[in-house]
Amino acid sequence: MLISIILPCFNEEGNLDQIYARLISVMQKAAVEYEILFVNDGSTDNSHDKLLSLSALDSRVKGFEFSRNFGHQAAISAGLDHAEGDVVIVMDADLQHPPELILSLLEKWREGYDIVNTIRRDPAGLSPFKKTTAKMFYKLINLLANTHIPDNSADFRLLDKKVVKEFRTLKERTKFLRGLVSWVGFRQCFIHYDAAPRYAGTSKYPVWKMIRFAFDGIVSFSTLPLHIATILGAIISVFSFVYASYAIYIRLITREALPGWTSVLVAVLFLGGIQLLSLGVFGEYLSRIYTEAKSRPTYIVRNTYGGKDPR
Repeated sequence: MLISIILPCFNEEGNLDQIYARLISVMQKAAVEYEILFVNDGSTDNSHDKLLSLSALDSRVKGFEFSRNFGHQAAISAGLDHAEGDVVIVMDADLQHPPELILSLLEKWREGYDIVNTIRRDPAGLSPFKKTTAKMFYKLINLLANTHIPDNSADFRLLDKKVVKEFRTLKERTKFLRGLVSWVGFRQCFIHYDAAPRYAGTSKYPVWKMIRFAFDGIVSFSTLPLHIATILGAIISVFSFVYASYAIYIRLITREALPGWTSVLVAVLFLGGIQLLSLGVFGEYLSRIYTEAKSRPTYIVRNTYGGKDPR
């Protein structure tokens, strides 16, 4: 049995030696063959040289160098495309995903589960803002999307090779992997873990990236925002027609001028806001269609190194 471990990396030079050492220790306890796939997502620090050193030291380490930063989801996709294992484990390289949990993931897989997901228990020092926005993210996406994603679910998971095979057939360019994992089905279970503080470096998911991530998830798995925009448009159109009829009646029948510039201004601004919001929703879906129509690759690998056949 071969286990493939995928680690997306973006400016993680301070974590690479530590994550490698802990992975080696864990895999020795597991007593199985394994490969470690580092996907360097356009890092601008010294990650490239670190990964070259690790791959030269250990033939089980493989590196995939992107031509630029394509994003975390693209890096995971690249790892899934190149993994050769009977079991594939995806985890981050910042050590917030404890490598020691791999043993528990493998135990669940041996019990017959095809996908073993993890759910994060937040560290004590996590800010209230981060906790609140994370909860809002999961509640919003579960309300709008046609798939269920448990609160605090992470991209740290185990996938059987038959699941990976199905993932490779999904050709959409903008991938929301947490939603796709729920969508593909198979026999799944969940393991809770305590998230450790980041070992080195800074978070690669500021607020604006989380918002973008949420939009990707909603648009990828739900057309409900389009239906909401349509319903809002229909309701406002009815009220606008009623109000317009009333205005015409007052002007023609009673011959009284219509006072109330404030009400008119509020109505115009309200209608304008709804129209702009609806156009924004339509634009999000249209942009996805545009992206898919261009059929550009999800990522570009500039260089690979390590393994049995280094290039």
